[in-house]
Amino acid sequence: MTGGAANSWSQSADFAKQLQDTGFSGLLYTETSSVPWMSITAAAMAAPEMFFTTGIAVAFPRSPMVSAAVAYEINGNTGGRFRLGLGSQVKAHVERRYATEFDRPAARLRDYILAVKACFRAFNREEKLSHDGEFYTLSLLPPDWAPRPHDHPMSVDISAVGPIMTKVAGEVADGVHVHPLHSMPYIENRLLPGLAEGAATADRDVAEIELIVPVFACPGDSPEERAEYVATAKRQIAFYGSTPNYHFQFDDLGFEGTTGRIREKFKAGEMDTIGDVITDEMLEHYAVVGAWDEMADKLLNRYRGTAGRVVIYLGESQMRSDPNHLARWGEIARAVRAG
Repeated sequence: MTGGAANSWSQSADFAKQLQDTGFSGLLYTETSSVPWMSITAAAMAAPEMFFTTGIAVAFPRSPMVSAAVAYEINGNTGGRFRLGLGSQVKAHVERRYATEFDRPAARLRDYILAVKACFRAFNREEKLSHDGEFYTLSLLPPDWAPRPHDHPMSVDISAVGPIMTKVAGEVADGVHVHPLHSMPYIENRLLPGLAEGAATADRDVAEIELIVPVFACPGDSPEERAEYVATAKRQIAFYGSTPNYHFQFDDLGFEGTTGRIREKFKAGEMDTIGDVITDEMLEHYAVVGAWDEMADKLLNRYRGTAGRVVIYLGESQMRSDPNHLARWGEIARAVRAG
């Protein structure tokens, strides 16, 4: 899979068709400057073999009923080619951009997911709508207001980084959108044990929880050819790494103080050079760097047996920046799917 950008509907459709013809299996849309639903609809109609997911849509500003209804409709109309990915976003955005409560986000998202799943069961006519949680109560779904039922399985995934949200994912989610800023030691030593703990609490099999993993991929047959990909990855890693709660991503690997150094550049207004804090040694942990012909094997070697789906993070913007590379990205996608 690859990540989609905030485009017009026609651009989303055209790009999806290109990706399908090239060999990609799906597209992931993150809710940033635009909502994802219409772009996914346009892309799905243009590329009827592609799979789609939100990675993520912001949960709290929407009623669980609204999120469930939109996801149910998209999945029904695409013949089961959609997964709903939800996330809490950060406090400042939720409160100041969306004017929504953020208190106790992990507990709130846990209740939210259970409410969404209750809606799905009601939409399928499995049971009457009945969810009475700490944050959300749903009990009314007259027949005239219920969506047209379909038999395509519904999945709800959430983004999780820290131990509390990871445990919540293990308890109630069908999958996890791993943060783009991650290393394999983080996945093995923090994420997977946290999921297992949550799954055990809910008497679930942790193996049933799928990992959707976005990857900073930096292909190129020379340092010069990789330079733009590398610079973009370093900037984005530094941007995410400036969040104080993510400092452990660096500290666990012996890169103590990295978050502090990034924040010093932020405070000094040196945004153009924040990527300089990320060394090539660090990049090897947080990105996959290699020649074009090596990239598929490197992705498989790192994520085989761990990731259910691998997503080329910032993929659309990278592929559009050099259309000549699209065919080579397609070769990577086909090789990863085959592997």
